Amino acid sequence: MNIQTTGSRCLGWSTWRVEKTTLCDCLHASLFSSHLTPALMPPGLKDKKAKIIYVMRNPKDIITSYYHFSSVYSEVDTPTSFEQLLEQYLMGNVVGSSWFDHIREWHSKKDQYNILFLTYEDMILDLKAAVTRICSFLGKNLSEAAIDQVVEKATFKTMKKDQKANYEFVPKERLSGNFMRKGQIGDWKNVFTVAQSQRVDQLIQEKLGDLSLKFIWE
Repeated sequence: MNIQTTGSRCLGWSTWRVEKTTLCDCLHASLFSSHLTPALMPPGLKDKKAKIIYVMRNPKDIITSYYHFSSVYSEVDTPTSFEQLLEQYLMGNVVGSSWFDHIREWHSKKDQYNILFLTYEDMILDLKAAVTRICSFLGKNLSEAAIDQVVEKATFKTMKKDQKANYEFVPKERLSGNFMRKGQIGDWKNVFTVAQSQRVDQLIQEKLGDLSLKFIWE
C-alpha cells in the first residue's frame, strides 16, 4: 500500500492564497481543505455524498500558535505583542475571522452534512484511535499494518521532516520561520497570564456554553 503525506492537493475553497490553483482544479480534486464556514462552502455538500472531517483545537493553543505563525509569515500582520494579538483574535479580526463563530456555525449545522468531528488533541494523545475513526467514517477497512503505516506518516515528528507538509518550499521572504513548530498540547501556558486564560474561559462559556463542548488543555 502506497501512502503519501500531503499538505493539500488543492486548497481551492480555502481562505489562503495558493499559487497556480484554479477553481476548476479543485472541482476535480478528491480532497481539499478549507477554513470556511458552512455558508461559504459548496451547497452540494448538503447532499451528504461528500464527507467532511472537521478538526478543532483548543483556542488557547490556537492563539499561541497563531501568535508565533504571524511573527514569521509576511502575508499576515505581525503583532506588536501577545496582548495585542489576543485582543484581535478574540474580536475575530484575524485571518479566518472569529474562532467562536466558526465552531458554532459548524456544530449547529452538523445535521445538514456527513461530518466527523475530531480534535487536534485526540490525534496527539491517541493518533491510532483517531486514524481508526477516520477509516471507519470513510468506509475504509485497512489492515493493522496499513493503519500503523498511516499513523507513522501522520505523526508530528514525521510530518515536520516531510517537505509536502512542513512548507519548507515556501520562499524565506514569505515564511521566515518554522511552519510546524512544537505540535504540543498546553503550550499556551508559556504565554498566557492567569487573567487572559480566565477571559478565554469566560468567552467560551458565553458564546459556546450551550454546545457542551469539551476541551483538552494540557
